[in-house]
Order: sequence, then C-alpha cells, then structure tokens
Amino acid sequence: MRLPATVALLFVAIAPASQAQPQFRPTGAPPAGNLTVETAAGGLANPWAIAFLPDGRMLVTERAGRLRLIARGGNLSPPVAGLPPIFTRNQGGLHDVILDRDFAKNGAIYFCFATPVNGGGQTALARARLVEGAPPRLDDMRVIFQQDGPPSNGLHFGCRIVQARDGNLFLTTGDHGGHRDQAQNLGNHLGKVIRVTPDGRAPPDNPFVKQADAKPEVWSYGHRNMQGAALHPQSGRLWTHEHGARGGDEVNIAEAGKNYGWPIITHGIDYSGAKIGAGTHRDGMEQPVKFWVPSIAPSGMAFYTGNLFPSWRNSLFVGALAAQLVVRLELNGEKVVSEERLLENLRERIRDVRQGPDGALYLATDNANGRILRVSPGK
Repeated sequence: MRLPATVALLFVAIAPASQAQPQFRPTGAPPAGNLTVETAAGGLANPWAIAFLPDGRMLVTERAGRLRLIARGGNLSPPVAGLPPIFTRNQGGLHDVILDRDFAKNGAIYFCFATPVNGGGQTALARARLVEGAPPRLDDMRVIFQQDGPPSNGLHFGCRIVQARDGNLFLTTGDHGGHRDQAQNLGNHLGKVIRVTPDGRAPPDNPFVKQADAKPEVWSYGHRNMQGAALHPQSGRLWTHEHGARGGDEVNIAEAGKNYGWPIITHGIDYSGAKIGAGTHRDGMEQPVKFWVPSIAPSGMAFYTGNLFPSWRNSLFVGALAAQLVVRLELNGEKVVSEERLLENLRERIRDVRQGPDGALYLATDNANGRILRVSPGK
C-alpha cells in the first residue's frame, strides 16, 4: 500500500467553511470554552467506527456492511471490496475497525462484525491487508476469532477492538440480549472481554488458559454490552464501558480474570421496571469506576492526549446515543473526579469518538444520513 512518506500533510481544517456548524458553548462553562463543529464527511449510513491512516485519511465502517476510505477533503471511496458476509439485522453489522501497530510496514487492519450463524449472528474478528485501488480492497482477509455460544437475533454484539502495547488484541462482546446469564458462563464468549494474539490464538498468560471448563480467550467476564474500549495513556490498562438496561451504564477497568457482575449485580433495572439480580454489590465482583443512572447509552471512547485542547489532556471522552451528547470525564490518575456534558445542542446520536492526528476530536453520528464531525476550539 502506497502512503505519503510524511505526516506533515495532516489537515487542520478538513471541511470547507461553508460546511462549518455553529459554535456551541458546552454546559458547565468548561476550560475549553466555545467549540467549533465541522462536517468532515457526510453521506454515511449509520457510521460505526473511525480509524485514521498515517496520512490523515480515515477508514470508516457503516453498520450496513460497508467500509469506506475517506479522503482529506471528505470524499468517500466506493465500498472497500473483500469483506466477508455480514449479519445486518437490528444492531448487527460491520462495527469497529483499527490499524495494526505496524500498519506502515504491513498494511494490516482488524475489523469486528456480526457473522451470520444459524439464522442469527455472532461477534467475529478479522485481519486483512488494505490495498489501494478503484475500489480499494482487502487482501489476505481471514477471520481470526469467532465467538462461541448461542447466536444473537440482532442485539448486544459489543465489538470494540483495542491493540495493547504488547501487540495482543482485546475484543469486547455482548450478552446477545436474550442470553444475559451466559455472561457468567466461562464456557462461552458472551459478555466477555476477549484477548487474542494477532493471529487469533489465546496468549499463554490469559487468566483461564489452564481451566478446563473455560474458554482460553476470555480475559474478563460478567459484562452486558461493551461498545467502548481504550488503553489508559499512562498505565496502558484496558478501560471499557458498557450499556446498562434502565440505568447502570458502566465504565470499568477490565482486569485479567475479574468478574464485573452482570447480571447478578447492576446499578440499573429491567426495562419492565423489575429488579435485576441481587443488587449493586457482591463479594468477588467488581464495581465500576463510573456509572450512569439514568442511562446515557454510551458508545465509543477515547482518552485525549493531544495539544489542541491542553486543558482536556488525559480526559476520557465517551459518546452517548440516547443522551445525544459527548461526556468528558476528568481523571485523577485512574479515578473519575468530575463529569462534563458537551455538544447537547447538536442533538445527534454519537456512535464513536476518536482523537485525530491533528489533535481535534472526531465523532461519528449514528443515523441514516450520518456524518463524521470534527470538533476544535472555538474561533
């Protein structure tokens, strides 16, 4: 794959001035002041994830099963060829995409999707090589992990990918909605954080490798539906967030072998109003570092490490679908000390949040005419 030899061409303003949105003053008078929101790309159907190439272009997934390459001016490529069959019912579809840490050398990407199984879908992780062309295509595509357990009829796939500093891959999964008790069953992959090597094997230091009744790929368990994951910039530990039912959305630090409680403990209730499980605490089960009641429906997550917003450095940003906003969590080490709600006036379901190479925040809006938005300091 041919790419520019320098990142000096990374754009700062990627949308014409005519596409700029009004400036918004975040609630709570934040240190960043006013914000400018611009449309970096439009015409996307339910965009799910953003990944930046070394030259500043973007790969964007659409839930309906399309992968797009987006030029610096916002033009969309034709759908990238070479994707596998994808289960696209309800919440299922093509979900996360990331670049391999050695992408500049090997052109490798990883993507997560719902694969069709027995009339339903299961979470799957694939590796491929991105090749330029008209259209661009994937070569050497292979599924390196497929979830084991009862398939979903269209709910709770999780499907965020993070590559750790050691090169291994974390993948989040969901409980498939109607199979919530399976999140406590180590004999399948529902409601788990999965950890595999870049070729899909279970690393020998995974916590349940030597346990006969457990899947060796499991890292942590007792999760509901994790649609956000990121590495803490200092500690390198994996942070995730997951949807609750009515209330009980959680941010967790996912540690090896730990049980995060779903559906035995939760800070939420069932959609019917009924109690779920045994309450909010139980010995041997972890508490979240942050939870929301009522739910915000979190999706997408990024730690901010850039220079464009100095006062936001090391904050954690979380997109919200139901609440239609972006949450900034201020941290003291690995403790959440305050929350700030941003961009409520946009009235957009925020599916993904990423830091761009220019230091701006990029958001994917979840609707049939979805956009990629660029958020920068107010002018």
